[in-house]
Amino acid sequence: MGAVSLTAFRPSPVVAALAASDRYREAIGIQLYTLRNEIAKDVTGTLREVARAGYKQVEPYRSPQTADMIKAAKDNGMAVNSMHFDWNTVVAPADAAMSDFQKTVDEARGHGLTHLVIPYLEAGQRASLDDYKKLASRMNQAAGMARKAGVQLAYHNHSFEFEPMAGGKTGFDILMSECAPEMMFELDVFWVKAGGVEPVDLMKKLKGRVSQLHLKDLKAGLSLPVYNGMPADGFKELGQGIIPMEPIIKLAAEIGVVHCHVEQDQSPDPLASIRQSLKFLATL
Repeated sequence: MGAVSLTAFRPSPVVAALAASDRYREAIGIQLYTLRNEIAKDVTGTLREVARAGYKQVEPYRSPQTADMIKAAKDNGMAVNSMHFDWNTVVAPADAAMSDFQKTVDEARGHGLTHLVIPYLEAGQRASLDDYKKLASRMNQAAGMARKAGVQLAYHNHSFEFEPMAGGKTGFDILMSECAPEMMFELDVFWVKAGGVEPVDLMKKLKGRVSQLHLKDLKAGLSLPVYNGMPADGFKELGQGIIPMEPIIKLAAEIGVVHCHVEQDQSPDPLASIRQSLKFLATL
């Protein structure tokens, strides 16, 4: 017997509640990095559990198993619109034409994806404001290439971009001022808050420039900002930390967000965590 479609399952009360709310919760995604250890052992079984939990789309992370994740997601009735990829194809390209990035764009289109996301920067790639200026220039070039193929490029933040550098400016200040309109942001509200910035305030400032959101919660009691070295227990299920999610989800539509994805970088039981976060979203 082939893979079972999500539509073959009787909708759970959680799924029904999500469908009765807004479009982000109805089509809520999961960044699969949350389940990287489980996926390394069993791609198919793990994606089946994600579908059963009620998630409607997935966002794969950079991995040799990316194609397997995409297939397993689609086999279980989930959409795949976005993926994270090797950031060095943009940050440190092999040639001026960014031919390696073009291969990534071609791969994305082959899978039917519409979004690509730069997920990270190594410490040596973000040591100065000039590094961020070079990054913005390269991202603008890559965003233009992606746009020609019908793909939206975005940059996923952490908290290090909000650390003051020369003259009190931050790397994120440079990205906001130097990035072209074609270059968007996948705003991670956890890391924004960890960096000492209120997510709703930043979302308003970036109206029209945020293509996707990552939703995760931050442990109470931490001394903020935390630019590096977040403790493993700092990552919490939605509703278990200090970030109000309802204002963020409501604002998403006003500023042009296309997709929202739950993510929890660290958890002793990732499958239980993603179920708990989804139940919380259904109660809002």
